[in-house]
Amino acid sequence: MEVEVLGDITDVETIAIGRGVHIRRYLDRIYGRGNWRKMKGVATVRLPEGTVCRAEIHWFEAHGIGRKDFKVKRVIL
Repeated sequence: MEVEVLGDITDVETIAIGRGVHIRRYLDRIYGRGNWRKMKGVATVRLPEGTVCRAEIHWFEAHGIGRKDFKVKRVIL
């Protein structure tokens, strides 16, 4: 089961662009070619066990493809 983002993502920052995205070939193969960026931000999420909390999340996004592969990095109390 995946993490579900329930609200808007705030404090959005870019971590890596283009060649700095180490799994770029995987993303191109699975989702299609794009100008991939690794991003981070804070959002309210529903964890796989059903808990709702605020967390720092990381994801990948590309123009025309959208946001993919959300991952919770830490829960904010």
